[in-house]
Amino acid sequence: MKIALVSSRQDPGGCTIHEAVTALLSQDVDRPYPLESHALEVVQVEDRLIFQDNLDRSLDADLVIFLSRHSSVNPLPVLTVHVTGNLGEAAFGGRPGSLAPAAPAWMHAVLRQLKVRAPPGYRVAYEVTHHGPTELSIPSLFVEVGSTEREWRDGAAGQSAALSVLHAAPRNNEIPLIGFGGTHYAARQTHIALSSRAAFGHIAHSREVPSLDTAMITRMKEKTGAVAAYIDRKSLPGTSVSALEEMLASTGTPVVSEGDLLCLGALLWPQYLSVVALAREKVPGGTVHLGREVPGGEPFTMEIDPVLLEEAWKTGPKELVKGLDGLPIIWISGPKKAVYPVFITIRENCTRLRHDLISLCVYILRRGNNTAIAGEHLIVRRRKFDPDRARELGVPQGPLFGMLMSGSPVQAGGQVITPEMVQTCTETRIHIPGLEKYL
Repeated sequence: MKIALVSSRQDPGGCTIHEAVTALLSQDVDRPYPLESHALEVVQVEDRLIFQDNLDRSLDADLVIFLSRHSSVNPLPVLTVHVTGNLGEAAFGGRPGSLAPAAPAWMHAVLRQLKVRAPPGYRVAYEVTHHGPTELSIPSLFVEVGSTEREWRDGAAGQSAALSVLHAAPRNNEIPLIGFGGTHYAARQTHIALSSRAAFGHIAHSREVPSLDTAMITRMKEKTGAVAAYIDRKSLPGTSVSALEEMLASTGTPVVSEGDLLCLGALLWPQYLSVVALAREKVPGGTVHLGREVPGGEPFTMEIDPVLLEEAWKTGPKELVKGLDGLPIIWISGPKKAVYPVFITIRENCTRLRHDLISLCVYILRRGNNTAIAGEHLIVRRRKFDPDRARELGVPQGPLFGMLMSGSPVQAGGQVITPEMVQTCTETRIHIPGLEKYL
């Protein structure tokens, strides 16, 4: 692969990074930097980088990495990475409504290196898509140091940026995404990328989202090579999220959650799609939830006793969800059931995970209920408020009912009525073969 490292002589931040790069490359080292496995060209241009439309015509390169300064109205020490483009007007170079081709895997690789190498006090972040150049035919990315003259000329920051570029090495299992929502520094997208294989290309600032249309979303997707989209829902009003989801659906772009991206583990994207398809085949309209680092492999479905699962949910819903999220398993929720008794994993894990699931449910039930063991049966006893019995004892319907339901005694008809006096007891017997193994 041929890579051009480009800076501008007018740009003090870019010059600082450029000087660090050339110094590092001129040193005699036992092992070359990962970037040196590619054909490198280090170039300086006279004009500002934002005006370098069609620069690739004069370069023999497959990728351009621009080394630049970052300016901000709210200056802070920062090292950033982003792709260029104008989702709307072209205030700082390029053409309006035009996007440069992104290199999401390379951006991801540089971002992760910046996180490791940033000097104390420097923030590391993606930036949303903004400024030129936009008219490039090959992928590119900006690596920037900011946000004032002090940081632009900071040798330590320049060295960190240079080392991050020279040590960048995509892992080839990244998941290319487009992003929507957030501020200029794309905090959620940055956090997700630094914690997972999610590799963002074009990202739209929250203020840009309402003006997007299907054509621009398609352009973002194509210029990124994205397989899915992530929406920072907390940064957008509900109406914008709904409109965005409709447009993404119309372009055939899946939307993935932060939770799923953080839990993909060894799953490659095609495997994730096959898992989602299998889950929705088993539970039409269901929502897929990935537990902790689901392993790669052919997906396989397994089931557990629906009564056991339902009783565990009634007893400790939060505890059950936390337990499921801690297992390398895929579980499904839907409008009719909070958790369906159908789970997805790989065949090799089935026996162990079936044991873990049953153990989790048994633990929740025994901790939260009056339970008994009879051979291979777990007996779950529940006490329930009986309004008919309360009325028979002279308790009028209203606030006193609420007090009894919350466990407090009341006075009615000249006597004290305790909660136990107005409760009925139900028993559910659950057959669990080999129950003693799960206790």
